[in-house]
Amino acid sequence: MSIWYTEKHTPHSGITIEVKKALYHAESPFQSIDVLDTYEFGKVLLLDGLVMLTERDEFVYHEMLAHVPLLTHPRPRNVLVVGGGDGGTVREVLKHATVEAVTLVEIDRMVVETSLEYLPEISAGLGDSRVSIVYEDGVKYLDQAADGTFDAILVDSTDPVGAAEALFSADFFRSCRRALTAQGVFASQTESPFYHMAFMKEVSRRLSGIFGVSRFYFAPVTTYPSGNWSFVLGQMDPGAEPRLGDGASLASRYYTPEIHTACFARPRFLVEALQE
Repeated sequence: MSIWYTEKHTPHSGITIEVKKALYHAESPFQSIDVLDTYEFGKVLLLDGLVMLTERDEFVYHEMLAHVPLLTHPRPRNVLVVGGGDGGTVREVLKHATVEAVTLVEIDRMVVETSLEYLPEISAGLGDSRVSIVYEDGVKYLDQAADGTFDAILVDSTDPVGAAEALFSADFFRSCRRALTAQGVFASQTESPFYHMAFMKEVSRRLSGIFGVSRFYFAPVTTYPSGNWSFVLGQMDPGAEPRLGDGASLASRYYTPEIHTACFARPRFLVEALQE
């Protein structure tokens, strides 16, 4: 008998994946955690029943969340990752030779422990000597962070519901801005332009009064709603361009300098929606 996992993206559509075996299930103080082994996508990490990553396409999301902002900064040394307890974003950050310290702030210790056990290729960087893990709410951590601490803040958040909703508030964005250095960069995932346009418009509105300039950029993540995912890049200088550092030598599978330039191109429907 076949076993299938289904995630609804809207009331009438979603994704369905055939499962080889359910490898792990637990209830943490914050959420349910599952790891499935699937035929099409390899191991799949679910939080509260929703796909957080799959072995087949996680590199696209993690590379784009890390490399676009870090190669926009002239020399990132101290990087903060909020969320992302699976370790994928940290793994990509560590590929940058200038990076001296990475702080991972993850509210749920069990996500880290699960990833270390079941997703070793994704979480391997968490044991690096440059990495410090803080098990705390990201909003509280940024509230208490000293001014000008980080060169880059990367928000690897779950969907903006429940506790994660605060990671997209204007107050949180202001805390991030305060904690960044003068040339600091901010990046966050911002959902699907097909299914979450109202959310993207609200994020754009909130960021416009906080960072000097903010820009959406895009990448295909096949197992996320619509398969087309968005991110936002915030920079302190209102005249700043999304400069391109030397990323040609990075050990990447998706990211290239050409993609760095192209990912900021916005489809007409999005341009028009954001102008409303």
